[in-house]
Amino acid sequence: MTEHAASPRRGDTPAAHAPGPQTTVETMTGAQSLIRSLEAVGADTVFGIPGGAILPAYDPLMDSTKVRHILVRHEQGAGHAATGYAQATGRVGVCMATSGPGATNLVTPIADAYMDSVPIVAITGQVASKAIGTDAFQEADICGITMPITKHNFLVTDAAEIPRVIAEAFHIAATGRPGPVLVDIAKDALQSTTVFRWPVETSLPGYRPVTKPHAKQIREAAKLLVSAKKPVLYVGGGVLKAQASAELRILAELTGAPVVTTLMAIGVFPDSHPQHLGMPGMHGSVPAVTALQKADLLFTLGARFDDRVTGKLDSFAPYAKVVHADIDPAEIGKNRPADVPIVGDAREVLADLIVAVQAEYDAGHRSDYADWWTKLNDWKKTYPLGYEPAPAGELSPQQVIERIGQLVGPEAIYAAGVGQHQMWASQFIAFEKPATWLNSGGAGTMGYAVPAAMGAKAGMPDTPVWAIDGDGCFQMTNQELVTCALNNIPIKVAVINNGSLGMVRQWQTLFYNQRYSNTVLHAGPDHDGKEPPAQGTRIPDFVLLSEAMGCVGLRCERPEDLDAVIKQAMEINDRPVVIDFIVHQDAMVWPMVAAGTSNDEILAARDVRPDFGDDLD
Repeated sequence: MTEHAASPRRGDTPAAHAPGPQTTVETMTGAQSLIRSLEAVGADTVFGIPGGAILPAYDPLMDSTKVRHILVRHEQGAGHAATGYAQATGRVGVCMATSGPGATNLVTPIADAYMDSVPIVAITGQVASKAIGTDAFQEADICGITMPITKHNFLVTDAAEIPRVIAEAFHIAATGRPGPVLVDIAKDALQSTTVFRWPVETSLPGYRPVTKPHAKQIREAAKLLVSAKKPVLYVGGGVLKAQASAELRILAELTGAPVVTTLMAIGVFPDSHPQHLGMPGMHGSVPAVTALQKADLLFTLGARFDDRVTGKLDSFAPYAKVVHADIDPAEIGKNRPADVPIVGDAREVLADLIVAVQAEYDAGHRSDYADWWTKLNDWKKTYPLGYEPAPAGELSPQQVIERIGQLVGPEAIYAAGVGQHQMWASQFIAFEKPATWLNSGGAGTMGYAVPAAMGAKAGMPDTPVWAIDGDGCFQMTNQELVTCALNNIPIKVAVINNGSLGMVRQWQTLFYNQRYSNTVLHAGPDHDGKEPPAQGTRIPDFVLLSEAMGCVGLRCERPEDLDAVIKQAMEINDRPVVIDFIVHQDAMVWPMVAAGTSNDEILAARDVRPDFGDDLD
């Protein structure tokens, strides 16, 4: 197959850009062919659980010296672990499950990876080919089920097809806009004898991702950028996926334009950089949200104008022209028309833009952003991120997360669950490097953090990995701590324990007259949710639960103990550590744009509407 050449980058696979090992022809089973193919494409870690239909593959897997299998406790954990592995390493993550319920348990992490453009290959066993469609035991049409949430999927009923399909699956997952690919293999295809040939010839005539942008569009974009008075570089996860952080910084410093990074792009541009305004969106910083609203040019790179960023779409950035660069042409114009559309890989786009902008400067075309920066700096000074202190003697969740970031540092990898703790982690941990922030952005999957941290640590064993989790999220997938303990994957888990489903409780506080229906986690149905139950009624006890799963369990309840407990956890590296941080339950995430409202209605804190001092408010 042919596609525009691109320089190698993280995420490339042998199947994508280079031949595999020297051509070999051997007779073996389809199962042996599958494991040999995984070795050939460079897969070194598989997260999975055996079962009847996939069992033939597990026998030759036992003999592989190149592929490590990690036996998880739930298939959802396998899928999120593959995602965490891929996000941390830039390589394709791999998970494996059996047919029926094994395969359907992968649906949530597959959907999660699809929404966040993460390259994973999910391999599932299927009932024997003659039984497909008969409602056989543990049969599920996993290809049909996942068709809307995979980049592509395959049903393999012929053992001879396995090497080609695996090569194509890894190529599709890693190139263009990354995403999940499913390979469903019938049991008889795994059991039958075949001739293994590698390298394989792939044939994907309809799949030719455009990586090199059109020169005319680059020139038009550069002209808009150098003539704008109030531009914003609106940076999404596509820049991070393209490993284009260096090129982004060059363009930003060349132009002097402000930068906002979406939830999925955190770390691609240093939080400490003076041109960084923070994260836009529902819980973004006031300067970032407002800059987009007041801008005359949105220079959009690898972002998709999702509803959490735009708020009420028809009121989003009403005065701005739009340059929209994305490797997926389907995203351009989907939510907001683009004045200059650019299809291409973010690193290629940025590299060409740097040249084009410099050419405009050399020709004497340059705008002055001084007045724009005066306003931006005033907003940064007036509306910084902050939080109210906790009641005397209690821990503030923001303080806990901020202190973890300060003590652990920017070299670590942080994986967050979904909810208040996710937003606080994005706000109060300083991210200076790409691939250090892992979270479920598009799907918002509770239970993501622990298995994703496990996958990240498996792929980056020498890097500290912390899961910032809520007590609600933690109770969905904490069984994977057993996997971590038994496989020498010493992650740290900070459970931000407010005794409730915090983000839902926040909405109940703001929009449902403080009627806390079914959001209190450690009390029975008689509890009205208005006061925390007695400390002795905590169910479960996370310290005891963690110790039962082979981890070190710690608890922190007082502000004066915070540093000592975090440092104690940092010093333990022979097994996982779980810290139960007991925090007060009424903390809220601010700033906030209420769902369905305009970003102009952002609240810096409860009942605090920013005044920008202009006639556009």
